[in-house]
Amino acid sequence: MAKTTNRLLFWWVVVAVVTLDFITKQMAVAQLSDRRPVSMLGDWLSLRLVYNPGAAFGINVGTHSRWVFMALALVALVVLGAMVRQTSPKQWFRLLTLGLVCGGAIGNLIDRIRSPRGVVDFIDVWIGTFHWPTFNVADMAVSCGAIALAVVLWSEGKHEQEAVGETTGSAEAST
Repeated sequence: MAKTTNRLLFWWVVVAVVTLDFITKQMAVAQLSDRRPVSMLGDWLSLRLVYNPGAAFGINVGTHSRWVFMALALVALVVLGAMVRQTSPKQWFRLLTLGLVCGGAIGNLIDRIRSPRGVVDFIDVWIGTFHWPTFNVADMAVSCGAIALAVVLWSEGKHEQEAVGETTGSAEAST
């Protein structure tokens, strides 16, 4: 039962992220298209509609950005799909992180397919004079999921090294 439940966790996370991302982007386009930024928390947080033809942090590769980042997203989804298939159903947190990254990648890929203007971004954060690039729900899922996945993979690598060290140490002790 845990095997099926944990695999479903991955798919529920993907569907939840894609759905929430799509709905919030639709709301942003409907409510913010003809408006100035809407302040939410003073100067710290506002909602402002921006179309990003590039990637995270405004990375842009010129006129072909849409197609380049669409292709990169598809390659990333293939790699992530392979990671999901290789992940044991017992590794629920790894499946959760993979779901976040996949859901976010799909959310932004949908924007790239739907519009030549680019990905809809609308969350604008300022800390003093520092302005964080405008982002969306998909970006949050990718960022949080990728950081958590990196920690998971690092932890797994550390445990594997310890296990190899223990195996090597016990083999040396018996000789």
